[in-house]
Amino acid sequence: MNFQRTIKKEINCFSVGLHTGRKINMKIKPSPADTGIVFIRTDLPDAAPIQAKYDNVCDTTLATTLGSNGVTVSTVEHILSAFSGMGLDNAVIELDSFEVPVMDGSALPFVNMLKEVGTHVQKKNKDARCQCMN
Repeated sequence: MNFQRTIKKEINCFSVGLHTGRKINMKIKPSPADTGIVFIRTDLPDAAPIQAKYDNVCDTTLATTLGSNGVTVSTVEHILSAFSGMGLDNAVIELDSFEVPVMDGSALPFVNMLKEVGTHVQKKNKDARCQCMN
């Protein structure tokens, strides 16, 4: 069986945004099976969460941007690569800006953070259509 995974505990970090140079606070939280990867803009408290899925890609100029209902989150490619490489299916990513912090410009800092907290196997099978990605 190929079960879904989330992280064992919450991760808090901050770094600057690649395009703004602003300090950005980010939390990565464990989430229940079938949640998927979800971005929440804490700077926009009334904004709906943005699911990390292909249908929500709204721009790829200089970075990958996801959007839903007029709300966007940019520079998601490195954190999503880390999630994919670590086999994670479910997490909530809270940001106080419109972009993911750049860290060192690669997925490695995200991978290291994920390795440090570890993953939790959930009692739900992965969707068979998505098993080729993990």
